[in-house]
Amino acid sequence: MDNDTRPDSADGLGQFLRARRERLSPADAGLPSVGRRRVPGLRRDVVAALAGVSLSYYSRLEQGRDLHPSPRVLEAMARVLRLGEEDKRELFRLARPATRRTKSPSRTERVRPHLRHLIESWTRTPAFITGHAQDLLATNALADVLYRDFTRHDNVLRMLFLDPAAKTFYRSPERAKLRAVADLQQSAASTPEDPRILRLVGELSVHSGEFRSLWAREFARVPPYEVKRLYHSVVGDLELRHEALSIRSAPGQQLVILQAEPGSPSADGLALLGSIGADEAPHRRNPAQGA
Repeated sequence: MDNDTRPDSADGLGQFLRARRERLSPADAGLPSVGRRRVPGLRRDVVAALAGVSLSYYSRLEQGRDLHPSPRVLEAMARVLRLGEEDKRELFRLARPATRRTKSPSRTERVRPHLRHLIESWTRTPAFITGHAQDLLATNALADVLYRDFTRHDNVLRMLFLDPAAKTFYRSPERAKLRAVADLQQSAASTPEDPRILRLVGELSVHSGEFRSLWAREFARVPPYEVKRLYHSVVGDLELRHEALSIRSAPGQQLVILQAEPGSPSADGLALLGSIGADEAPHRRNPAQGA
């Protein structure tokens, strides 16, 4: 980069990011081009989503109002903006990242044995435990058979946005997606450098325009849980009360429980699924143990 174009003021980082963003096309980022844009380059919300940060945070960077992004965020920016080594060094020079390291969640999350045994003892209630990035860390047999139509059982957001089964399994998939994204935003806000969340947001942003659109929104709070209306290919319609309980002994993990009203058709449906799960128990696949 020419010396006479190297900004060195409070606005330097913003000018640098803006210039590098505007020289890229959606195709450069692996995204489809839709119509013709009146302004060049990638949109701010696309860059933010691919880098795994919120739109408001990225906007502050371009506006020169945040001069100390973390090294992890800068690495993500360099990847999204496709910076060469010289430009990458310039990005780090302009950002002057803080040297203090903030503690990030461990890359490997494990479920305590007593919690695993607890959910496995529930034969009439689907239950599972998620990690801070909504990875499925442990499931019981009834949860396995409940979600059997999904190709992968590894992450709630991947299942919602990348698996075609979600369109028929959830009667209101939009509400489920909105809540999942809001929940992930809350986790990202508390651990902005977390590599697992950065990777997950980047992956979903590349493969799902719907996710990119939701991620660009700012959710003031996580919408409350409610009755989930589902459709299972074996037992048909189900109405299940969804509850998520924070596990105090493992910050970031949640115990998710799906309950049917006693004596209801949904309870009968779960009983039938339970019998299927019992038959398949010897062949159960263990969910991922880490993020």
